[in-house]
Amino acid sequence: MAATGVVAELSFAVEGAERVEHAAVPTVRFALRVKAAAQVKSVLLDTQIQIAARRRRYDAAAEEKLFELFGAPAGWGATLRTLPWTRITTVVPPFTGSALVDLDVPCSYDLHVVASRYFDALEGGDVPVEFLFSGTVFAAGPGGMLQATRISWESDAEFRFPVAVWQETMARYFGGTAWLRLRKDAFDRLAAYKSREALPTWEDAIESLLEREP
Repeated sequence: MAATGVVAELSFAVEGAERVEHAAVPTVRFALRVKAAAQVKSVLLDTQIQIAARRRRYDAAAEEKLFELFGAPAGWGATLRTLPWTRITTVVPPFTGSALVDLDVPCSYDLHVVASRYFDALEGGDVPVEFLFSGTVFAAGPGGMLQATRISWESDAEFRFPVAVWQETMARYFGGTAWLRLRKDAFDRLAAYKSREALPTWEDAIESLLEREP
């Protein structure tokens, strides 16, 4: 869908996704193609990214893992919903015709983050992801004067995001481990149990507690 204005007309398409090999935090990079009917001086681009969870099929294993997000599958007709992922701002440099822009999205393995819990529940396939664009286009107007045009939130793009890219990104940074945040009092109780039972690792402490379940 195009963004219309007096100065420039933009259209957007997401052409690919890959993990960023060297970054301070786990990061997925989306390749965004921006096209314009006029010469563009720059774009201050605001991108809202969301997961269209209703537009994917789920197996029994995923349904079980997604219970905390959406409840029992029998009620998913009412509870399965679009999930917010992130919102980022990007400065697009000058271009004529089209430009390929990197959208870098930091990823978290904190399972308190909704997007992380969602992706962690999936074994493979892809996920419909929606990109909603807003911001300001700076371009040459009549007489060569610099003019600015707002981009409407009606400007959007869709992309089938491979779950494997998220899994590879997490594996690259966490190597088969997961991160769990605890309240301080819960952590203190777990630490006391680990010490009392002379257990060498946190995994041993948690597995010992799980084995006590009836």
